[in-house]
Amino acid sequence: MTMIKLPNVNGKIENYTLSPAKSFVIEKGIALPRIAYSAVHVVADPLADVDPWLTPAIDWDTTINFRRYLWDLGLGVAEAMDTAQRGMGLDWAGAQELIRHSLDAAKDYPDAIIAVGCGTDHLVPSADVTIDDVIRAYEEQMEYIESLGGKHILMASRALTMAAKSPEDYAKVYGRILSQSKEPVILHWLGEMFDPALKGYWGMPDHDAAMDVCLGIIEEHADKVDGIKISLLNKEKEISMRRRLPASVKMYTGDDFNYAELIEGDQQGYSHALLGIFDAIAPAACAALQALGRGDNATFNDILAPTVPLSRHIFKAPTRFYKTGVVFMAYLNGHQDHFTMIAGQQSTRSLVHLAELFKLADQAGMFADQALAVSRMKAVLATHGIQG
Repeated sequence: MTMIKLPNVNGKIENYTLSPAKSFVIEKGIALPRIAYSAVHVVADPLADVDPWLTPAIDWDTTINFRRYLWDLGLGVAEAMDTAQRGMGLDWAGAQELIRHSLDAAKDYPDAIIAVGCGTDHLVPSADVTIDDVIRAYEEQMEYIESLGGKHILMASRALTMAAKSPEDYAKVYGRILSQSKEPVILHWLGEMFDPALKGYWGMPDHDAAMDVCLGIIEEHADKVDGIKISLLNKEKEISMRRRLPASVKMYTGDDFNYAELIEGDQQGYSHALLGIFDAIAPAACAALQALGRGDNATFNDILAPTVPLSRHIFKAPTRFYKTGVVFMAYLNGHQDHFTMIAGQQSTRSLVHLAELFKLADQAGMFADQALAVSRMKAVLATHGIQG
């Protein structure tokens, strides 16, 4: 049995014995019963001579290889989203390069699923920003993405939150952008737990009233909406909205607390997936979805249920710091050789948080190579003065 010394919440060091290793059976070329996007992280270049808080430096080869890994598993890629640190280290200039690299790499995969975050993050929110400024900002990003043949995920806008004076302003912006889109888009309602600057989105103070506004926009432009991803971490609200969507519009769960039951669904429907946690648990997600496709709901739940405590820990408040846990998982599993992030975001979670993450990931069977994960955890512990 493998053992490692880890800090606990009481500030003590304790011995932790790893669980028996797990593996997941994944069949190549099997169609999944749900559309499953993984919102993906970017890999920093630790050797770049830059000021990390000011200048993002990305290891493009390793970043794109991670996308290839997901496509090989049969999962989709949601590119340049908040998981890729949009608005928390990755600016629009960096996102443009990321989008270009990813769409180019996707050409090697005839069945690759990829959609791209389209936002207004190059427009600095201020009291002087107008609704027309927001529209022009969306149009600029949309034009760039469409010039490369990309599909849009229409991200929530911090600038719109500040500029809008009423729900009608949201309807004007989304109506204008949706009417111009060449193909149906995925809308993204990112809750304030992920980004406090988005509180009151859709022009209403509470989620139920905001949902009414959002549904009204979707119904008016249903032919231009493929689906909506909502990230409110509340399964009841997602199910309620899912049941009210036009028949042609999909629900993509962004609920990293309750994704297993939302994807499985009920007698009245189910959610597809567009999840940051799938970055960290990709093999388990793929194996579980294949089981669901065979009608084996028991295996689906046996695989995914142990990942939920891990996900809830990674996405615990302050939720916007979840990217650190996602990147830490990539490091532990050998998808990158270091635990550094653009903008120095590896510092947003404590060592105790990372130690608990390690335990939950082990208990869920998320380490492809336990020996590698242990050695890398020990390396991180050593930088904090913990030896052994």
